[in-house]
Amino acid sequence: MKRTARRLADGREIIYFDDTPGAPPRTAVDTRDLPRAQPLSEVRRDPLTGEWVAIAAHRQTRTYKPPADLCPLCPSAPGRPTEIPEPDYDVVVFENRFPSFAQGVPELPPTVEGMPMVARAPGRGYCEVVCFTPDHDKSFGELPPSRVRTVVDVWADRTAALGAMPGVEQVFPFENRGEEIGVTLHHPHGQVYGYPFVTPRTERVLAAAADYRARHGRPLLGDVLAAERAAGTRVVGASEHWTAFVPAAARWPVEVHVVPHRQVPDLPALTDAERDDFAHLYLEVLRRLDGLYRRPLPYIAAWHQAPVRTGRDLAWLRLEVFSVLRSADKLKYLAGSESGMGVWINDATPERIAERLRAAG
Repeated sequence: MKRTARRLADGREIIYFDDTPGAPPRTAVDTRDLPRAQPLSEVRRDPLTGEWVAIAAHRQTRTYKPPADLCPLCPSAPGRPTEIPEPDYDVVVFENRFPSFAQGVPELPPTVEGMPMVARAPGRGYCEVVCFTPDHDKSFGELPPSRVRTVVDVWADRTAALGAMPGVEQVFPFENRGEEIGVTLHHPHGQVYGYPFVTPRTERVLAAAADYRARHGRPLLGDVLAAERAAGTRVVGASEHWTAFVPAAARWPVEVHVVPHRQVPDLPALTDAERDDFAHLYLEVLRRLDGLYRRPLPYIAAWHQAPVRTGRDLAWLRLEVFSVLRSADKLKYLAGSESGMGVWINDATPERIAERLRAAG
């Protein structure tokens, strides 16, 4: 894979990852007249929960559902410059023009005015866009295994790079797909966040893993994985190095976890064989997801990795793929119990979800 770093007109970095033999040098210049970005992200700590909340009011002006011929993630064409100056690409990563977290954010008072119990800080971190293909009408599940393998290498590259940046505590690669999820750009793409704190979900997962190890002397997800493989009732697919299953306490109407058989903290720790193997199994999982309702399934695919500096001996890498679609034409809304109290109510049993996904293959 060939890696080429360049700069966009406003100074943001763009990196081309080419896996096509004989790919041309990436020398195109961004000809747009773009002002330098001035993000005003900040984070505030909720005193009632201790959780950080990001506030990024500048994102109100971000691009919203443009027509295909004005897509900013397609390659540039004569008279139509986009975020990617080249006329073609394999996989490309660039800094988000409307980031939730960014560098260069100005200093702020340490607390909210009149609220000394509410800590406040600049929202310094990183937000990158990952374009999986130049083809506007494709989906991740339609990529060949070789391209999925390239994307895995890109995720690992960005995890290592952002994790080495000052102030980044956790790196989160993810993909949002479908308008029902809230996607505003239809071109197949994902994102990578470099958070300035460890996320609440990860803190809870690590706490549970620490408690289980103290009581049993073994990794929690390792025992979960072994039990799921032994039972088989919730397994959707398996390969030499990975197993995909519906978790026994699934929250979402469609939810699959893809877990490596070996405990690794993050994507960079995967071997070449594990990366190759993941590409094939994940494509199988995505085909089953699209076959479930015989329509493209809206989903979020979220990589759970170890934080940069804490809990790395406890963490076990996994990919969580879930959907808000509870039938072909009905959405699951996070109503009173879920949104108000964080108590999830699933309308389908995990065993039935897994059975339907196996049949959808």
